[in-house]
Amino acid sequence: MRHVEFAAIDQPLREDVGRLGSLIGQVLIAQESAEFLERLETVRKAAISRREGKAPIKSLEQALAALPAEQVEALVRAFGVYFQSVNLAERLHRVRRRLDYQRQGAAPQPGGLHATLQFLKDAGVPANELVPLLHALWIEPVFTAHPTEATRRTMLEKEHAVISSLMDAVERTLTAHELAAMEAKLKMTLSVAWQTAEQASERPTVADELNHVSFYLTDVLYRVLPSYLDEFETALRSVYGVELSMSHHLGFSLWVGGDMDGNPNVGAATIRHTRSKLRKQILDKYRAEVLQLARSLSQSTERVAVLPALEAKLATYRVLLPKAAAALNTRYADMPYRQLLQLMAARLAESESGKTPGYPNSQAFDADLALIDASLCANKGADAGAYLVRRLRQRLRCFGFHFARLDQRQDSRMHAQALAELMIDPDWTQRNAADQLAQLDRVLRKKHKLRAAAGQPALNVLEVFKALDDLRKLAGLSAASTREMELEAGLGPYIISMTRDVGDILAVMVLADAARKGASGFIDVCPLFETIDDLQRAPTIMRELFANPHYLKHLQRRGLQQWVMLGYSDSSKDGGLLASRFALQRAQVELLDVAAAHGVTLHFFHGRGGSISRGGGKTERAIYAAPRGSVHGFLRLTEQGEVIHRKYGMRALAQRNLEQATSAVLKASLRPRPPEPRETQWRRMMTFMAERGSQCYRALVYEDPKFISYFRTATPIDLIERMRIGSRPSRRGNAGLSSLRAIPWVFSWAQTRSSLSAWYGVGTGFAAGIAEFGLPAMQEMTRDWAFFDTLVDDIEMVLAKADMEIAELYSQLAGNELHHHFFPTIRAEFERCQTTVLQLKQADSLLSQDPRLANSIRLRNPYIDPLSVLQVDLLKAWRAAGSPEDQQFKILLSTINGISQGLQNTG
Repeated sequence: MRHVEFAAIDQPLREDVGRLGSLIGQVLIAQESAEFLERLETVRKAAISRREGKAPIKSLEQALAALPAEQVEALVRAFGVYFQSVNLAERLHRVRRRLDYQRQGAAPQPGGLHATLQFLKDAGVPANELVPLLHALWIEPVFTAHPTEATRRTMLEKEHAVISSLMDAVERTLTAHELAAMEAKLKMTLSVAWQTAEQASERPTVADELNHVSFYLTDVLYRVLPSYLDEFETALRSVYGVELSMSHHLGFSLWVGGDMDGNPNVGAATIRHTRSKLRKQILDKYRAEVLQLARSLSQSTERVAVLPALEAKLATYRVLLPKAAAALNTRYADMPYRQLLQLMAARLAESESGKTPGYPNSQAFDADLALIDASLCANKGADAGAYLVRRLRQRLRCFGFHFARLDQRQDSRMHAQALAELMIDPDWTQRNAADQLAQLDRVLRKKHKLRAAAGQPALNVLEVFKALDDLRKLAGLSAASTREMELEAGLGPYIISMTRDVGDILAVMVLADAARKGASGFIDVCPLFETIDDLQRAPTIMRELFANPHYLKHLQRRGLQQWVMLGYSDSSKDGGLLASRFALQRAQVELLDVAAAHGVTLHFFHGRGGSISRGGGKTERAIYAAPRGSVHGFLRLTEQGEVIHRKYGMRALAQRNLEQATSAVLKASLRPRPPEPRETQWRRMMTFMAERGSQCYRALVYEDPKFISYFRTATPIDLIERMRIGSRPSRRGNAGLSSLRAIPWVFSWAQTRSSLSAWYGVGTGFAAGIAEFGLPAMQEMTRDWAFFDTLVDDIEMVLAKADMEIAELYSQLAGNELHHHFFPTIRAEFERCQTTVLQLKQADSLLSQDPRLANSIRLRNPYIDPLSVLQVDLLKAWRAAGSPEDQQFKILLSTINGISQGLQNTG
């Protein structure tokens, strides 16, 4: 890595990269040969030489061509391992920098909770303004399974073994003996990982996806939660002198098992299974911790008293759980805490079914823990175990008996198809919105009855609502339950994909009523607006919805609170990035006005992906750049694909991510950007640029009839569609490009190293803005409007990662005619985008103001470039052979996995 210049603060990162690189080299010699490692180095040097402008891309192609055919797969895997080591080293370095701040103690780390609270206090926020917001604060990351994260759970566990070894070196100075032992352990773990297949031989099931995602809940977040809460409460005490428990402001949700949109493998059965599995997982975690507490709390009544209420509780449990009581060791007769905790563990074991003698809910379990806490504190035990009890209570208040909520999502068209059958109206889906709304109104007023019996498609839809009702009853909830109580059921909102009109929302209420033979007030209906047109119509749709008497009654049961989900992926695929980002910004402003006019509290759920094309980027910047009033203490957003691993793969980074998100919400809620009179003009400028950018984007993607053929041959979409890394199909139907999901669309362009989906049309829009309004006005908007500044920074990052010379190799796969028809136009737009971004940022080169990110990209390029060139050659040969699922196919899958992990935010 001698070609990358590190700042002094980042020198330890250089050492980590060097150490890992050396160990990987030793593993490759042992697993392959010294000759293989030498050839690998030849290819890497050729890639570096090309990057430094000393050699054409032909030299890299020639170095790869000289590789024996039997070593191609090993080279692909080796380069993948190399840049995975860089990813890991960077994450460890982030932990090191955090520890350095904590050790120095002079100033809190920027973006952390202590720094944020100090900022708010300095900005004039008094405690009596802060505390009410803290009581209402709600942060909820939503984990989804998407086919851009191919890391198997077994590989995650091996990576954690590497992390645990390296963390010792980060946290303390090792002796020579300890360093040698650490390196031996690392070499063993890397060797086993080398001998393990990166991908499963079969497409994962929904249960497999749940197993993967739950790793982050059980192995990371469960462990780190008390530390995060302690940090929050300590910062509050230090800065504001406020004593406040913050264990009720954070929750987690999943889409795995509940996202039915286009996935025939998800339905009522997976909803029930997922909820049951999550409940079992959290009860098992609590039981293990309670038994550990029992081992720790060995206080004897011969030395210290306990509260009479605790003795009474122990007596009650001996009667309630006679078998467990009989199994208690008589040697513990004088240890009431240990005995009670062992009986509580037995009761937890009985709680999975929700029936007696198990705990009926998490509140009953918390009452027992509170009694132990009170008894310890009343009997000189504040320093003799109370801290451990409180840590468990912190977890319980966050995770309950549900661990994570399960959202449900379904396409509005599936509801319409079910209604067509239940209404006995085969033309239902073809009727206009007004006719459908009138008929739905009649059903809700009990003036029209639905068919009593229906075919399987409609029954499948109804069974979902029946399952949701059953799960609420299992949690002991009723129609009078509060939103806070409903967390116990572990059910998130019911999201309606492709919401086009009011009828799409009322349809869910009708179907819920039909399934449970009663009011649908228990359904937290959340429309999802995805396309540019739907985002523009969203305010009108919600205005009509809030005025609808049926829905108003429903909202009143929900405390006049409404969730609206915003789709970043499909809007970008629909109209390009400029039109998408501005439509999302404008929709939030207008929807807030509509909600306020109807006395409704509106919460936004942001459907962000990992890539810039799908709303990716730095979460804290996006929050602060959001419209004034759109945050108000609430943050709910999807965490998808490789983003989950990057943010939550290490405990220290998971805590840092939670702190940054919480800090951004506090700032945006309590001290948002001051009103800016120039925003009116800036919005006019953005409208103009978004229209020009969208016209350019759609002219290429939707209006040129040859583009679909070009896309399918100039990208590895045919390979991606056959990857076994997601339970969900890549399409919603077979209607060409419009039916293709945004994820494989973005993923395909990222693989070509162009990332066209993120910037095409942006250069045209920016250039039109500069011509129309002048460069000084555009630069002023970049400098002073956080929304536009964040947008420009995101595009700059994508451009810096792109490589149009490699992209041209992919384009040539489409054949001369299509290549010459499209690529000159694509290259010209890329150059236009790069030129205008540099003008707006008043910079000479991309990322000149972010050297750390520039270094990060340079660290990876020598390993990613060879994979890209190899993928092009392999793809050409594989297609010529008829695209069989042979050894070459497996190698191609490895190149996709490697390039994705190297680029990081690709899906």
